[in-house]
This record gives sequence, C-alpha cells and structure tokens, in this order.
Amino acid sequence: MATGQRLMRAIRVFKFGGPEVMKLQSDVAIPIPKDNQKGDRVFTVSTLSGGYAEYALAADDTVYMLPEKLDFKQGAAIGIPYFTACLALLHSACVKAGEIVLIHGASGGVGIAACQIARAYGLKVLGTAGTEEGQNIVLQNGAHEVFNHREVNYIDKIKKSVGEKGIDVIIEMLANVNLSNDLNLLSHGGRVIIVGSRGPIEINPRDTMTKGSSIKGVALYSSTKEEFQQLAAALQAGMEVGWLRPVIGPVYPLEKAAQAHEDIIHSRGATGKMILLLK
Repeated sequence: MATGQRLMRAIRVFKFGGPEVMKLQSDVAIPIPKDNQKGDRVFTVSTLSGGYAEYALAADDTVYMLPEKLDFKQGAAIGIPYFTACLALLHSACVKAGEIVLIHGASGGVGIAACQIARAYGLKVLGTAGTEEGQNIVLQNGAHEVFNHREVNYIDKIKKSVGEKGIDVIIEMLANVNLSNDLNLLSHGGRVIIVGSRGPIEINPRDTMTKGSSIKGVALYSSTKEEFQQLAAALQAGMEVGWLRPVIGPVYPLEKAAQAHEDIIHSRGATGKMILLLK
C-alpha cells in the first residue's frame, strides 16, 4: 500500500459461508473515482467497489440525484426496493389505474415502495403484514386495506373484500408460501409477480388455465439500461411530487453487518428498509 494512502472501514468477505464470514477491516484503501464515477449527492442501485464501506465507487449510469428533501438514510433505502417495486408494477404487471393490487408482505422495503407507487398510479391497494406495527405502516404508505397474514382466515377476508371479481395483480414477496393461494385470489387475466421466494411450492396449473392468469418472476439486474432509465424517470417524478417517501427500518452500524444479515434471515416481519449506518 502506498505511503499516505487514505484508508476506510469496510466489510470484506474472503470465503463462502453464512453471515459470520463478513469481516470488518479498518485498513481498506479508499477508492478513487475516475471521470465517469461521480462524487455528487446521489443514490445508487449498484456499486463497483462494494456497498458495505464508508466510501464506494459507482458508474455514472447507475447513480441518480438525491433531492435535498430526502436525507442520506432515505437515499440508502431507495435503490433496490423502489426500482424493484417499480419494475414489478409498471413493466412486469403493466398495471392500469383502477385495478386492484395485493402486495403480499407489504411492510418491508419493497412492499412499502410498491404501496406508494401503486397508490400514486391510481390502483386500489391491498396489503398484508404480520404485526400490528407493520399493518399500520402499510396503511400509512398508500394501502386502502391491510390484512394480517398470520391469521388463519385472512384469505377469506381478502376474498370478501374484493368480491367475485378477484384481484388483478399480486406482488408476491414469499412465493414458496403464498403462490397457491395467490392463484385462487386472481381475477380473470390476473397476474402474480414474484419478487421473492425462499424455496419450492406445489401448485395446480389448472388454477392458471381457468382464469387465463399468469405468473411472472422479476429480477432487477436482468433489466436493460433503457429500462433502468425508465424506472428512474418514474421514481424521480415521485421524489419531486412527494409520494416517494422511504421508511427506515432497523439501523445497524457497519460493524454489525453480519448481525443484520442474521436478523433479516430469521425475521418474522419486516418494517421498513434495513440499512447500515457507516458513520
């Protein structure tokens, strides 16, 4: 390492494993940006040097201006959650104003983003959450109704709310648990958009045939640069108008990054976007 090299703290991973392989080091060289790696007040959806650090490099086509009305904690909560929710709703589901959307697991980072986006685009928004706190957060961020997905009969309550027509779009955070029920909740031509899953599930394909419904998975980093630009434009408008308001969940110092991973793996209910506080 060159003499006089500025150093920073960063989480480094040198082998495969669980959260325990994440190690805090305080002698990591601060990366130096080139011409196309900017130093403005921005947020990003991807870094070149790693995001679990006090400084990070990002290419200029993956960073977006952060308005003064949003602080850096909120900026940290925009990138992946809001781009993913926007991709699921606008590109994959092609939602239309007046449709009914159910956001299954609506109290986490992507779920809250989906509630805000769906409400702003004129949909009737239903959400589920597993705690009273989570349900309140969902209602405060755009949902017209919220259901406790830990109640045995919550599916019946959703059916009663929407009536015979069913639900046009379901944004699904835990497909390995909910997909079979989702297919039964859909309207004719309804769409399930899978954002998250933690394992396999058995479904009856006839549940898609009778309604002409569809199942589509989304992965943000399969998107093209053009799609990222389109998503960014929609979200930039949300920041300007004011409906894009990130909700901050648990905050961990950098040295507790491994604990943050343990907690999110074993969490029984998300409330807002978990972030690392670097300073």
